[in-house]
Amino acid sequence: MAHFTLTDLTRLLRECAGEDEDVDLDGDILDLTFEDLGYDSLALFNTVSRIERDYGVELGDEVVVEAKSPRDLLARVDTLLSHQV
Repeated sequence: MAHFTLTDLTRLLRECAGEDEDVDLDGDILDLTFEDLGYDSLALFNTVSRIERDYGVELGDEVVVEAKSPRDLLARVDTLLSHQV
């Protein structure tokens, strides 16, 4: 079973949407909102699309609205990965 970590998420956020210079993605960001991290819905949509492609999961477009923080998104991805054969 593959795992999706905070390191994986921050790498993809940087690759897909860049990084706000006022935010330290290497800090304690698990419970910060994506908005507080400087990511709007388009940035998150691009990142979610990349997660789906790279990890072979289907998160659906609603995850962009429903996942408010990195912790939320990590939990959703890990749940899907744990059900893969």
